[in-house]
Amino acid sequence: MNRNLKVYVFLLVLILIGIILVDASRPKPINWTPTFALNDKIPFGLYIFGQESEKLFSNQKVTKHSNTPYEYFYDKYDYEDSTYTVKGDILFINDEFTIDKNSVDELFYYASRGNDVFISSSSFSKNLKDTLGFEIETSSIFMDSFALKVYNKNLNPKDYYYSKGVSTKYFSKIDTTTTVVLGHQSSTKENLTNFIKIPYKSGNFYLHTQPIVFTNYYMLKNKNHEYVEQITSYLNQDKIYWFVKSYNSGQLNQSPMRYILSQASLRWAWYISLISILIFIVFNAKRKQRVIPIIEPLRNTTVDFTKTIGNLYYQEGNHKNIIDKKIIYFLEKTRNEYLIETTELDATFINRFQQKSGNKKEEIAELVQLINQLKRKETCNESDIVTLNLAIEKLNQKKDK
Repeated sequence: MNRNLKVYVFLLVLILIGIILVDASRPKPINWTPTFALNDKIPFGLYIFGQESEKLFSNQKVTKHSNTPYEYFYDKYDYEDSTYTVKGDILFINDEFTIDKNSVDELFYYASRGNDVFISSSSFSKNLKDTLGFEIETSSIFMDSFALKVYNKNLNPKDYYYSKGVSTKYFSKIDTTTTVVLGHQSSTKENLTNFIKIPYKSGNFYLHTQPIVFTNYYMLKNKNHEYVEQITSYLNQDKIYWFVKSYNSGQLNQSPMRYILSQASLRWAWYISLISILIFIVFNAKRKQRVIPIIEPLRNTTVDFTKTIGNLYYQEGNHKNIIDKKIIYFLEKTRNEYLIETTELDATFINRFQQKSGNKKEEIAELVQLINQLKRKETCNESDIVTLNLAIEKLNQKKDK
């Protein structure tokens, strides 16, 4: 390692250490991004709910899945009995319910077989809204906080207050003949429906517009975890299939660089370091790049070989030998291309050749007659070679057209 390179490396390491020390000495800003990711410990992640889910559903078995409903239930459907081989409630918690259409259809099939689907999201897919007959709107009245409450008297309902990150979405249209209102969100000016139950064939859909209540921030704030216990109490089957967000946005990154990339300062320091090293390599390599020798491509000796063989035959002057080889080559080519027997060059051969090649029968007959004549001759001259070659080429040209 030369002296200049050592200086560059030393300065780069010094800058990186300085950035790390500065970043470590200042208070870390709180990340309020609503990720709804199972392993995120930031305020709006679902780490605490994920850890407490076993206690919350103590009498039920909770299974977390990172694939889509269609992928999970595809091989669990018995086509002979038109039933699923598994049974249980489905749980979705996300800021947006944006799964693929096949998975939404799978949810309908699954619910129609006597299962319940619980979805807590601030937005829902169009085909889900159209099929279940509801609409979502955003409240036009500004509110800095909401009181959320369920209607079920058996749950000892009371108001639970939420402010930061709360959605203003609510159910603006429902089918009142079938839909059951289970809860609302209220302010000083209005009451809005935010929790409903929609029967679907033999099952039910429980829809909730405030997924923020499941996040770490509110699970630890006051007694708001009681509200989560109340709304999830409707999931009462023995098994719960929780489809986590990882199939949309991925769970915790397992890369060794995940901590550096998760911190803005360290991330930019890492990018600057990589760019600096790349610039150094480019400029340093450009100065020291060795001369690339010119390598001549290999010559194509096929033409030379052909000329040599041609001159050999020409000097030997054995025209009969050349004619015999051209006849053998022509007959071999005819057998391979048209699958015609060439043992006897008679009328049968002419008819089959004409049918398969599409050439004129007269031209084929002339060539056959010429071949038979040349075979019988003991000596041939240059004119015979030219005549035979022209006759064969004439048939080949007709075939190519």
